[in-house]
Amino acid sequence: MTAPEEDPDGYFAPSLAALCERFSGSVLGVVEDTENGHRRYAGLADLACPVVSVARSPLKDPEDFLVGQSVVFSTEALLRGRGDIPSGRPALVVGFGKLGSSIARLLHAKGVHVTVFDIDPVRRAQALSQGFTVARDRETALAGAGLVLCATGALSLRGEDFPHLRNGAYVATVTSSEDELDLDGLPNVYSRADAGEHITRYQTTGHYFYLLNEGNAVNFLHGASVGPFIYLVQAEIVAGMHMLSRGDLAPGMHEVSATDRAAIAATWLNYFDR
Repeated sequence: MTAPEEDPDGYFAPSLAALCERFSGSVLGVVEDTENGHRRYAGLADLACPVVSVARSPLKDPEDFLVGQSVVFSTEALLRGRGDIPSGRPALVVGFGKLGSSIARLLHAKGVHVTVFDIDPVRRAQALSQGFTVARDRETALAGAGLVLCATGALSLRGEDFPHLRNGAYVATVTSSEDELDLDGLPNVYSRADAGEHITRYQTTGHYFYLLNEGNAVNFLHGASVGPFIYLVQAEIVAGMHMLSRGDLAPGMHEVSATDRAAIAATWLNYFDR
């Protein structure tokens, strides 16, 4: 039997059934550690094998917070490279999940006025309770934002959304351009040109905006390091692989037990919290 496979972002999801059929008896299952991948697998009508997801584990919370820090750091570094800063630019955070809420709080701490847009009414209520302005519609929010950070793990901006961006707005994402941005749908009247290191200027008559890192995760430009906290997630991935190696899980979504998570956290604390 093959080893269980870790699949960040759920790229195997569309072909999972075909893979399991092609390698019948050899695929133990999949371990998924991203929210985007979790959604892709959970959205399948039938799973051909077990999928152990650590995407929504509480052990990922420290990583998500620190990734939010690195996103804000990298965004600010790119702006400063052009002689600009986030302060004074109203920011829009699209998506108020773990990453989006972390980014919103960190921007607020830097004195940036933050507006949040999320399609989930529960998350909108959470954002409002934390003191953020909550946008009622996407177009109005985009028109008022000088900095747009996309953190949904899904499609944040459609092709028709880009013309609504405020002139000179910066756009950054926390995942990849193919997940967050429909750049192929951007009206073909826009031309593109380099506007600095890892910054692309999109322009048409009367309108322009800047895209950071070609729409890919901006924090990867500076290492995206989260220090030893990554070992919490990696240990849970190993625990998920161990679950699959037993061969007794039915096809479907699974997660590591609370008991195993507590053991991982206790071991981590014993080593790093000295």
